[in-house]
Amino acid sequence: MTAAVTAMITAVVGVLGTLFAPVLGQRLSARQRDEETRTEERRRRFEERRDAYTAMNRASRQFHTLLKDALHRLRDGVYGDAERDQLEETRRDYRDRYAQAQMIVPERILEASRSVNEVLAGIDAAVKRLDRGVAREGESAQAALRELKEAEPRLSAMRRLMREDLGVVD
Repeated sequence: MTAAVTAMITAVVGVLGTLFAPVLGQRLSARQRDEETRTEERRRRFEERRDAYTAMNRASRQFHTLLKDALHRLRDGVYGDAERDQLEETRRDYRDRYAQAQMIVPERILEASRSVNEVLAGIDAAVKRLDRGVAREGESAQAALRELKEAEPRLSAMRRLMREDLGVVD
C-alpha cells in the first residue's frame, strides 16, 4: 500500500467516524432512555404490588379480627349498633382492597386471597344471620368461631406468597 492509499483510507475512516458519531451517540442515548424507562416501570409496578399487598393484608386481618370480635359479642349477647357499623365499614374496606388487588397481582396471589375471602365472606354471612336471629340449623357463634379459625392458616399462606413475590426471604 502506498502512502496515498493509506492517507485516503484514513481520511475516509475519519470522515465516516465524524458523520456517524452523532448518530451512534443518539442511538446510545435513546437506548439508555429506554432502559431507564423500563427500570422505572418495573419499580412502579413493584411499588404498586407492594402497596396492594400491604392494603389487602391489613384489610383481611382487620376484617378477620372484627368478625371474631362480633362472634364473641353475639355469643355474649352484647353485639350492638357500633360494632355492626364498624364491621360493615371494615367489610367494605376489605372488599375495596380485594377488588384493587385483583387488577394488579399475579394469579397465585389471587388464588390465596380467594381462599381467605371464602372463609371471611362465609363467616360475615353467618354473623349477619345470627344477628338477625335467622341462623341456619346448627349455626351458632361458637361454631362460627371454630370455622373462622380456618382463615388463620390461609391468611398466613397469603402473606407468605405476597412476601415471596416481593422478594422477601427469611
